[in-house]
Amino acid sequence: MTGISISVVVPTFNRKDMLSRALLSIFSQSLEPFEVIVVDNGSNDNTQEMLRNEFPQVRLLLEPEKGVSRARNKGIYEATGEWIAFLDSDDEWQPDKLKLQTREILGSEHMISHTDELWYRNGVRVNPKNIHKKSGGYIFDRCLELCCISPSSVMVKKTLFDDIGYFDENLPACEDYDMWLRVCSKYPILFVDKPLTIKHGGHGDQLSKKYWGMDRFRVAAIEKIIKSEKLTGTQKEAAKQKLQEKLKILIDGAQKRLNEEAVSIYSKKLDELCYLNKL
Repeated sequence: MTGISISVVVPTFNRKDMLSRALLSIFSQSLEPFEVIVVDNGSNDNTQEMLRNEFPQVRLLLEPEKGVSRARNKGIYEATGEWIAFLDSDDEWQPDKLKLQTREILGSEHMISHTDELWYRNGVRVNPKNIHKKSGGYIFDRCLELCCISPSSVMVKKTLFDDIGYFDENLPACEDYDMWLRVCSKYPILFVDKPLTIKHGGHGDQLSKKYWGMDRFRVAAIEKIIKSEKLTGTQKEAAKQKLQEKLKILIDGAQKRLNEEAVSIYSKKLDELCYLNKL
């Protein structure tokens, strides 16, 4: 199979053993990528030594500034392939992931594709709920509810980032939710309906365990895209409705935690949104 060059970008921080598993899945691909870039976010667990000894073919980039967005952005910027495939260092791919996804891409005019997934939590296979069911096409409305595209399943043409922008380094979490909102507001998504990506969860360093109230960051992403003035009228109304729902959830959660400051902040945002909707 020819006609496409793929740069694989793997951000990592202190995940030496999981990173090794991820890289083994990359180098076991039936379609060899053009290059494999690991962006180390300042690991102190001998990650760099392991890479030099076990995976000398990897292109290692050092990024001392913490954050997965900063690491992914560095990988995107430095990548020389026409297409970029992301793989988080705690996930892995099925052996035919790149080959089958590339075949679908070459038969279409899409700029971005994702695949179905298998989920494991603490090593045990789990079945995702219906709300997490993957799909393709114009899926902006679905992306408002939750992050319905996993970075580890994505292949994207590098030039798309010139149009949409890079990952938001100011968001400590839900940076992927923010990215796919921006992408899906403009581009259709090619969905490969095969579980070619294996996601592993349950370990303590996941961002979803590090931060309370993940909807805080989704609210910030929705506010940002509304203010961008890049949405259609229908998209903007859908975004406002979802923003209102998520603000109410945050207020309710803050009240239960007796967090008066958060109640005040999100109540004010909700009041402002309701006022604007009446104009």
